[in-house]
Amino acid sequence: MRITGAVLRESGASLPYASSRPLDVVSLELASPGPGEVRIRIETAGLCHSDLSVVNGSRPRPLPMLLGHEAAGIVDSLGEGVEDLAVGQRVVTVFLPRCESCAACRTGGRLPCEAGTLSNNDGVLPSQKTRLSENGSPIRHHLGVSAFATHAIVSRRSIVPVGDDVPPNVAAVLGCAVLTGGGAVKNAGALQPGQDIIVIGLGGVGMAAILTGIAITSAAGGRVIGVDAIPAKLEAARTLGANIAVTPEDALALNLRAPVVVEAAGNPLAFETAFALTAPGGITVTTGLPPADATSRITPLTVTAEARTIVGSYLGSAVPSRDIPEYEKLWREGKLPVEKLTSTTLPLASINEALDALDRGYAIRQMITFEGI
Repeated sequence: MRITGAVLRESGASLPYASSRPLDVVSLELASPGPGEVRIRIETAGLCHSDLSVVNGSRPRPLPMLLGHEAAGIVDSLGEGVEDLAVGQRVVTVFLPRCESCAACRTGGRLPCEAGTLSNNDGVLPSQKTRLSENGSPIRHHLGVSAFATHAIVSRRSIVPVGDDVPPNVAAVLGCAVLTGGGAVKNAGALQPGQDIIVIGLGGVGMAAILTGIAITSAAGGRVIGVDAIPAKLEAARTLGANIAVTPEDALALNLRAPVVVEAAGNPLAFETAFALTAPGGITVTTGLPPADATSRITPLTVTAEARTIVGSYLGSAVPSRDIPEYEKLWREGKLPVEKLTSTTLPLASINEALDALDRGYAIRQMITFEGI
């Protein structure tokens, strides 16, 4: 079938992206789903820093590639062997398919699936196939999803069903921003009711961590503290319910400390700040994805003398089929208002302009829609 999608042909385009237009919105051919695969009609897709990292070249991927990985959609075709889903069902996409049989999958979410990581790095589906093409030439899949399009073929292992009552903009962020930010708090940080938590970097992932922190700790008296350099994001964190929202400089000057600190900026200096704000005996959780050659400096003596723990958390150390229903339940109970993460809704044709807003750090979650295409 013919679809419309946003293809990246070359990384490293010059700013502003509204002028250089690295994402090319074109007509493509989408094959039928193979065994164990599902075709979904994309309702909305969130623009995430992981997409920007491919565009600016800090995380190289094989090109050309149809980007996008955080989305909600409706099942419209089932491949052979997929018997637990129905056409018309709403699903959430997940950017790391899990084989459930490798050693990493047996760690309960702590390690990313080995097979899923390999297929993602190669820009193919877990079947090792590509289902996208342009004039007969293959187009690579982004993180097993390629959501910046009207339709997508994904592995059954790349989607989790949700209830029909979950709006698309809520469902979409459950699969990336909430899974990553919430999991950094709940799984990797193991935040307990009444504990303070600090979140550094208030984009979509960081704000999801703020909301999850509020859901876990606020009722028992714990403080949720947001840290960012952009004043508008600090105000947004306060609006979401953060007890304190300050710049990194002010956080250090005020000697703020917490037993759980989440770094969600993907910046070496942010990691150093997160380490400095972690209380003795506390956990520093890093979820950001800086360039591969980025380095940070910390004092090893502090790790030993203060019995510190530093934890890396990819995809929120989550098992999506386990965790997404938990977040869905919290949302339904009014304890996790993730609809507040949507900062802008815009059409696919404006995706390059949206990249500029993301690059400048102004956006929380921009949601791409496909109406009229």
